[in-house]
Amino acid sequence: MHAMIKSAVLSVAVAAATLTSIAPATAGDYYRRHHHGDGVALGAAGLAAGVLLGSALASRPRYVEEGPVYVEPDYVEPVPVYQPRARVYVEDPGYVQPVRELRPWSPAWRRYCSQRYRSFDPGTGTFIGYDGREHFCTVG
Repeated sequence: MHAMIKSAVLSVAVAAATLTSIAPATAGDYYRRHHHGDGVALGAAGLAAGVLLGSALASRPRYVEEGPVYVEPDYVEPVPVYQPRARVYVEDPGYVQPVRELRPWSPAWRRYCSQRYRSFDPGTGTFIGYDGREHFCTVG
């Protein structure tokens, strides 16, 4: 309701300022010759309209967002207790335990190298390493 009253007062002030300026503009030479003090009255009316308009615009409600507020928690979080995980050993059925006494070019040596290196070439006994070179397969 308060905003509606302000809008009505503002509308009346703008209408009054407009109507008071229209009358002298249409009066012709007669009005200019006989009324010398009307300029001061029109200036006062314009000033009043400006004051009303400015106060109406300045008194609008503004939304101001408040900053965040820190609230201390009610509890203290307990310190986590380190519990080491149990080690689980699983035997891989495809893994061949290297035997220290495997001799190169034996069937056991070829089987071991084939399972250990994907790029193993049984004809040359070499595999391609991460450096891109060929290396001879050795056990141990």
